[in-house]
Order: sequence, then C-alpha cells, then structure tokens
Amino acid sequence: MTTLAPESAASGSAPLLETVVLRDERALDALAAEWDELQDRSPGATPFQSHAWLSSWWHSYGRPGRLRLVTVRRADRLIALAPLHRDGAALRPLGGEITDFHDVLLDREHLDEAAAALAAALAAELRGPCARLDLGEVRADAALHHLAPHWPCTLRRLPGSLVQHLPGVPMDELLTRLPGRTAQRTKVKLRKLASAGIEVRTVPPWEAPEAVDRMLALHALQWRDRGATPEHMRDRFATHLRAAATSMAATDRATLREYRLDGRLIACDLQLQGPTLTALYVYGVHPEARQRVDIAGMLFGEALAHTVAAGRPELSLLRGNEPYKQRWRPDPAHNERVLVGSRAVVAAVALTAHASERAKSFARERMPWLRKVRSWRRVLLHKAAGDNGIQ
Repeated sequence: MTTLAPESAASGSAPLLETVVLRDERALDALAAEWDELQDRSPGATPFQSHAWLSSWWHSYGRPGRLRLVTVRRADRLIALAPLHRDGAALRPLGGEITDFHDVLLDREHLDEAAAALAAALAAELRGPCARLDLGEVRADAALHHLAPHWPCTLRRLPGSLVQHLPGVPMDELLTRLPGRTAQRTKVKLRKLASAGIEVRTVPPWEAPEAVDRMLALHALQWRDRGATPEHMRDRFATHLRAAATSMAATDRATLREYRLDGRLIACDLQLQGPTLTALYVYGVHPEARQRVDIAGMLFGEALAHTVAAGRPELSLLRGNEPYKQRWRPDPAHNERVLVGSRAVVAAVALTAHASERAKSFARERMPWLRKVRSWRRVLLHKAAGDNGIQ
C-alpha cells in the first residue's frame, strides 16, 4: 500500500481527500463490498466494472507485483477507483482483452471532486520516460471522460472496436426495425420456437461452475470445424468465468441459462447485466440443434425478454459485426482507445497504432486469404488440444 500526497482541506471547510495505491491481492479481495457500492453510484458503469468480474480476471490472468488499484476516499468513503495493472511502462485496465468495456469508477455525488483527485493520482503513477495510461475499450458514456478537464498531461483518443446494441423494447416493437419480409420470416421462426417445447432454465449461483463448463464444452463443439477464439479454449478463461459467473449471479449482475429440447441440453449462455444494459457475453450451442430450431432467435429472444422485464434500456451485442447480429439491425457505436502520458509518448504510441491499423487494412483488402489461413490454424490448434466432453 502506497499513500500518495492527500489533498489538504481548510479546517472545517471540506472533508480530507486521501489517494492510495493498493498493490496487494488481499486488498483487492477486501474491497469487494465498497467496490460494488461505488459501481452502483458511478455514471456509465457496466457489468464489466464489477468487482467479481475484475478480481476474477486478476486471479486468473494477473502477474504478481503488477496490481495497481488507485483509490480516492472522502472522509473514509470510497469515491473513485481505477482498477489497473502495470504492463511494462504502461498502466492498463484489469479485464484485458476479454473485457468489452474498460472504465474507472466515480461517485456521481462527488463527480468533479472525485475526477480531479483520481486524475492527479493517476498522473503521479506515470513515472518513467515511456509511462502512459492506456485503456483500449472505452464507451462514449464512460466515467473516464469526466477526468479529461483535469489531466495535467496529454490525452489522446483513438478509434476502438465496433460495438452494437439494440433498444430494450418488446420483440414485436423490435421487429419493426426489420424489412417487411425479414420481419415476417422472423415472426414465423419465433412462433415455431414457441411451439417447440424448449425448456429454459436459469442456473442458480451455486451451480454456476458446472454450468460454465457445460457451456464452454458446447462452445468448443460449435466452433470445432471453424476455428474458435483461441482464448476461449484456455483453462484460465474457464477459471475466470467460473468464479465471475458464480459471484455475479449471486448479486444479479449475471444470468446463466440452459436450454433443453426433449430433455437434451442444446445451448447455454452467459448474460451480464447492470442498471442500464444487458449484454450477451458468450454462448455454446450443439451443432445439431441448429437444424431443429432458430438458435439466434432463441438466445436473443430470451435476452431481450429479460432486458425488458428488468427495465433496462439497452441490449448490448458487444464487440464485433458477426452476421448473426446483423439480422436484428443493431445500432452501431465505437469504443475509443484512451491514451494519457507525455506528449512525445502519446504521439509515438498513436503513430504505432495507426501504422498497425493501416497494415491490417492492407491485409484485409489485398490478402483476403490470410483470414482463411488463420481460421485453419485455429481449427488445427483446437483439434490438437482435443474435444471437451459435454455432461
């Protein structure tokens, strides 16, 4: 634990602000209750900012000695938190690449005060010639943007990932977004789903670890001949999801569902949820089930119904533009990559990022065969690792 210079207050005029950087895993675990309370008070917070998600990620992916939890307290109340880790000269967010939205947490009751104190504390952590803060997936309404007026160093925003979302409205209203024939075909498919006799079960928190294993087994099976995302096949990802889903389901921050047809498990999904959005994070489907039912309609229908029942205004489809998402005519948006540091460092990192994007764009346009090569490689690696069984 390292105490930074606290902001002084004139006697009797305002509570003392204390900024502390925590580096110990025990401190991370001890913050759980305060962390989640702050998340509930923080503007723009998503389920990916929950203690369960980020602490589970750290225990599965983190490296000893690199944890940096920058905290701000006002009269002993936690009013700001930046959950970070050190990666060489960079401070990066907990959650890494498997997390769709990165952010800090700020108490909306003390928003400007908390933002100013957190910006100063983060700037103090940026020591060294190449030091920088680098958050890769920041939403347009993220709390991090409230720090912008207070940075004593250079800030730059770069394009991030495409994310898509749907409004949290009943299915009949959602279908009005679709062209007439497409909407009619979808209605027919949904009627068939309703009469198919599919049993949908919400998994209780204490059964979450086993349900996650079943979901990931189906996920591996559905991608067996197409090349799955490599990270989704790794033990550390499974370990993270087991712990995160268990804790988040217990606090209504996640829902695990299992779908059975004729008594047989055909699909599972993990939905993350917060006050303002629902997000379908990962799912697994038995390949044979696609021949019998409209899988996309089933999964999105359940997620949408849950979103509407909870009164959440947004169903997030998260990152990516996969064809199955386009069926619903989602609204596009873009995350941002936020860089903070010295002018020279920020400029150099931005230049490198721009060059990397140019190279990727060139490869997509001039070497489309590379995508097939990568897909074949993922398939081979997947098969070499062996198939998981389904319980």
